[in-house]
Amino acid sequence: MTTTGGAGMPHWHVSEELAGRYAAGSVPETDAWSVEKHVETCGGCAARLSAAVRVRPETGAVLDGVRAGVLAAVAAEAAPAKKPVRVAARGPVRGPARGLVRLTAPRTAAADGAPAKKPVPVAPFRFAGAATRAGRLLWAAGPALRGSWLVALVLVAVGAVALAYGAGAGEAVRPLLLVVAPVLPLAGVGLSYGRHADPMYEITAATPSGGLRLLLTRTAAVLVLSIPALTLAGAALPASAGRPGAAAWLLPGLAMTLAALALGSYVGCRTGATSIAVAWAAAVVLPVFAASPPAALAAATGAARYFAGPAAQAAWAAGALVCAALLAVRRRSFDHLETL
Repeated sequence: MTTTGGAGMPHWHVSEELAGRYAAGSVPETDAWSVEKHVETCGGCAARLSAAVRVRPETGAVLDGVRAGVLAAVAAEAAPAKKPVRVAARGPVRGPARGLVRLTAPRTAAADGAPAKKPVPVAPFRFAGAATRAGRLLWAAGPALRGSWLVALVLVAVGAVALAYGAGAGEAVRPLLLVVAPVLPLAGVGLSYGRHADPMYEITAATPSGGLRLLLTRTAAVLVLSIPALTLAGAALPASAGRPGAAAWLLPGLAMTLAALALGSYVGCRTGATSIAVAWAAAVVLPVFAASPPAALAAATGAARYFAGPAAQAAWAAGALVCAALLAVRRRSFDHLETL
């Protein structure tokens, strides 16, 4: 970066070395965000960055194709208009901004001397616009929120309540829910990120907001849905003395989720989540559900020891901290495309 002073405030600019590293994709994520924010208002740095990108043989053809596609789309949209849109440069074009033009607004009736029509009020449509933005945000939160995982989450929560009150299983259902609850977020995480799950993965992984940032955002979306649903379902079940509470699965679930993310930095998100889920299922879940109904309830009650007591919860908390630290160390591994 180069720095210049002016008006009592220092201003930095993108150096040739920084532009080359940005074009090569070796700039840290925070620096990349700063560069992209700066070139929005600095024409010189934008031209320097554009030149650094264009000299790379693998990007020149891509940029030419994108430019041709944008120009074709603009021409197609402007074709049915009654009056052509004027294209003109506003003011003198200076320095590296040469060749950039702006579209002026189309002529209105008032500009031609005719009385202008009363503008249509847009206030009644603000709520619809906000709802549309919220829907797009939910849609972009991750593939897991739009697939079978969400259905499985609802079925487990509703099925546990139905089994307790409809089938007469009563207080024995809570241990069953506890042994299943920690692996449900793992399935959502495994379906949220990676080339096997996300059809837009190659595009999102190449953006500054991709990588670990996007993975954590989608993981948070999975937890925001699974934690209230499973905890409320556990709270609705009949309680019994000496057994874990409805929220006893939260620390184990968090530790397993972080372990899946940390392992995913080595083998991929889907493989990491699947490995942790399979290990927990083989050690705890399958022995419970493979037994006969009376023995299954007894096995589930015995498996509840993994959740009950300060010692068990402290162990899960320590495991969560270790996995979080490993994930922080391995965060750069998510900046590259998966190859597995």
